[in-house]
Amino acid sequence: MKRILAGLCLTTAMSLSAPAFAETKTVGVSIPAATHGWAGGMNYFAQEAVKRLEATYPDLDFVLATASDPAKQVNDIEDMVATRNISALVVLPFESEPLTGPVKAVADAGVWVTVVDRGLSVEGIEDLYVAGDNPGFGRVAGEFVAGALPEGGKVVVLRGIPTTIDNERVEGFQAALEGSSVEILAMEHGNWNRDKAFEVMQDFLSKYPQIDAVWASDDDMSVGALAAIEAAGRKDVKFVLGGAGMKEMIARTRDGDAMIPANVTYPPAMIATAIEVTALGLVSSAPVSGRFVIGSVLVTPENAAQYYFPDSPF
Repeated sequence: MKRILAGLCLTTAMSLSAPAFAETKTVGVSIPAATHGWAGGMNYFAQEAVKRLEATYPDLDFVLATASDPAKQVNDIEDMVATRNISALVVLPFESEPLTGPVKAVADAGVWVTVVDRGLSVEGIEDLYVAGDNPGFGRVAGEFVAGALPEGGKVVVLRGIPTTIDNERVEGFQAALEGSSVEILAMEHGNWNRDKAFEVMQDFLSKYPQIDAVWASDDDMSVGALAAIEAAGRKDVKFVLGGAGMKEMIARTRDGDAMIPANVTYPPAMIATAIEVTALGLVSSAPVSGRFVIGSVLVTPENAAQYYFPDSPF
């Protein structure tokens, strides 16, 4: 009995004095490929966050995958669960609807889920949601357009990829125009892509002899819209309003370019915020569930210098 008690005391002492070996946890990060400028910036900030957090938290591993379509993204996520046994998933859906079921299956398996930017088509699946203020993004844009066309005008709208955030932006834009004399002639999806936006803008220009302004809702689409307007030689378009803070567009606003009089912020660095907050939840007892919304700000010539980052990839 004395030997047993002595052994128990020794074991207890060793357990109290010896350092505990923490279990390594893996965070999966699934994002769209750099199919346009904002996504390119988002990829850059995701890679930088992963490098920084791997150095900061030795007990965390990260697996980052990029996808050029929803099917590839679904396969990436399934592979992370099956082969890497991820403890958490940070996902920016390529499209909302195709990713909802697969991400729900991950959540149902007990994996922490952080959804970024493009929400899923069913609410309540994710543990944490990180995004810009999409209704606010549309509202700020609509308020600017209404103020810039006080006597009224005809406007065309380039929408993004069909997602919940695109819906929220458009609804915010439309609500901000209520009570004004601004007329929306048409809205078509430009998929946040400058080539697609060029095609859509060409169609708008051929259909409508008078267009006073364009809400492109994204700076890549602004580039395409501006190219189509220039190619058509149209002088009736007073300005194009984009968004997300592409440095070339911010510079044009800063320098007083009449065609780009303003911009609306929507930072691609939000992916880094999502990854960092998710990591914090795994390594500490800090409460990190809920919603983290980053506000949208109107950029004008007066404040553009604050939002111009020459070293940014976007």
